[in-house]
Amino acid sequence: MGRALPPDAAFTHPGVLVSKGQLDAVRKHVNAGEQPWLGAYLDMRDSKYGSYKYRPQPYASVDCPGGDKAAEPAHGCLEERQDAIAAYTQALLYSVTGKQQHAAKAREIMDAWSAKIKRHTEEDAGLQTAWAGSTWARAAEIVRYAPGAGWPADRVERFATMLRTAYLPNVTRRVPDYNGNWDLAMTDAAIGIAVFTDDHKGFDTAVSRFRDRVPAYFYLEKDGKVPLTPPGSTFTTPDRLRTYWFRQGTYKDGLAQETCRNFKHVGYSLAATGHIAETAWHQGVDLYGDVKDRLRAALALHARYQLGEAAPAWLCGGKVDRSMGPDLEVALNHLEDRLDLPVPEAHRLAERDRPSGTDDLFVSWETLTHARNPAD
Repeated sequence: MGRALPPDAAFTHPGVLVSKGQLDAVRKHVNAGEQPWLGAYLDMRDSKYGSYKYRPQPYASVDCPGGDKAAEPAHGCLEERQDAIAAYTQALLYSVTGKQQHAAKAREIMDAWSAKIKRHTEEDAGLQTAWAGSTWARAAEIVRYAPGAGWPADRVERFATMLRTAYLPNVTRRVPDYNGNWDLAMTDAAIGIAVFTDDHKGFDTAVSRFRDRVPAYFYLEKDGKVPLTPPGSTFTTPDRLRTYWFRQGTYKDGLAQETCRNFKHVGYSLAATGHIAETAWHQGVDLYGDVKDRLRAALALHARYQLGEAAPAWLCGGKVDRSMGPDLEVALNHLEDRLDLPVPEAHRLAERDRPSGTDDLFVSWETLTHARNPAD
């Protein structure tokens, strides 16, 4: 595996999903009362996550059974995800307003968890740590590097230790035979943690994992008659691939491994792909260049049917689950506003759904941070 960054290269901070330039642009748009940023800001401010009265609920062990074992496990899973989003929300609010109460609340939430959390257990530990870990890294990066945020160095280090010990072992576990949204969400967390902790090896590993998984998740006809497979996968025959792709046997540009499962999980993967590539972009590594054609095709295909167009018979037997969440803004911003590559269907969908809020998992306030915001 080649290095993504020279070993002596300094990481750019803040640089987990959002850059200083992007945060400055957000502040300027909101203060000028411009849309869609003002509406997105007000939605964020007025959410439960933006309240000064928000109280964290840390757990020592977060235990998340998978599948049908529990609709919403009661051992810290919901609380952890919500607290991470609240910390990120408060960090963004501080960046926009400069109000110390928001910086203090973000610190309070992160300090509460870093003082208590020890482990994640049960079948969904990988996904839980992916969702929460990616959001924690974004929040921590902003607060650590925001002027005047006042996060003491010892608390910063304790939080970094928490990410290394209670999250990183889970999100770096190899899962080549799992549905691809796991791999991508886990890589999203891993690259964010790597930047926050200035971990070159972790960053390089996340970049390599991205390059393996994205071409195996979003299909292009140039790949051949059947999709590519990630290294280590056992889905290596046409019949096994058809099963893995939820009984889809016709492959066309933009199809995703979970298209015929539902659009919700494809949305998770589109969001995570954008998050990883955006974080790398802020570090001077262009992962978008490798996958822009796949992203554009996948955004176009899924947005078309999410908007209501009837699915043709070749696609999932003519029945698709239109359940995509607020997952388009990061990738769309790069394609349209940096590369001038229009994606009309995705553009219409994003505009219809703006301002996008949060999925309460790992996607939050991306109309605010990334809509028409190509700043580095």
